[in-house]
Amino acid sequence: MIGNTVGLIALALGWRRSIWTWPAQFLSGVILVAAYASAQLSGGVGKQLLVIGVALWGWRQWTRGRQQAQDGSIAIRFATWKERGVLVAGTAVGTLAVGALFSAVPDLSWNPWPDAYIFVGTLAAMVAQARGLVEFWFAWLLVDVVGVPLAFSSGLAFSGLVYVVYLALVLWGLRDWWLRSRTAASQPVMEGAPA
Repeated sequence: MIGNTVGLIALALGWRRSIWTWPAQFLSGVILVAAYASAQLSGGVGKQLLVIGVALWGWRQWTRGRQQAQDGSIAIRFATWKERGVLVAGTAVGTLAVGALFSAVPDLSWNPWPDAYIFVGTLAAMVAQARGLVEFWFAWLLVDVVGVPLAFSSGLAFSGLVYVVYLALVLWGLRDWWLRSRTAASQPVMEGAPA
C-alpha cells in the first residue's frame, strides 16, 4: 500500500514537471522490492529492480535537461513519428518477450500476458517521461486500460483503486502537458534569441 501510494505521488510530481518525480519513483520501487521479497515473489522483485533502474536514468535525464534550460524547467514536447514508432515497436517486442518469459517461468507471474503488457507499458511510459515526451501519458493510459479491470477481477481492490486514481492523474497530466507543449510550440522565436 505504501509503495503504491508513493507511486501515485510520483505520477502527480511528473504532472507538475517536478524533478522529485524520479526520487519518488525510485522510493516506490525500493518499497515494492521489499514487499515482493517478503512475499517471496521473485518476479515482482525483478520487475521493480528494472523500474528502479529506469527511475535513476530518468532522474539523470531530467537533471541534465534542467541544467540546459535557462529557466530551470523541464522542456516537454510531442515525439517525432520516428520516436513514436520506436516506442510502439519496442513496447510490442518487449511485451512478447516478457510474456513468453512469464509463460515459460510461471513463478514470475500468475497472469503472464496482461502482466507483461502492464510491466513493459510502465517501462515505456517511464522512458518517454524521461525524454519529456507528451506521449508518456498515452502509454500510462494504455497501461490503465488493462490494469484497472485486471486488478479488480483479481480481487486486488486497493491496487484497482490505485489504478483508478492513476487514470484521473493521467487524464489531468495529459491535458496539462498537451496544452503546455502546444503553447511552447506556438510562441514566436524572438529575433536574436536562441531557437
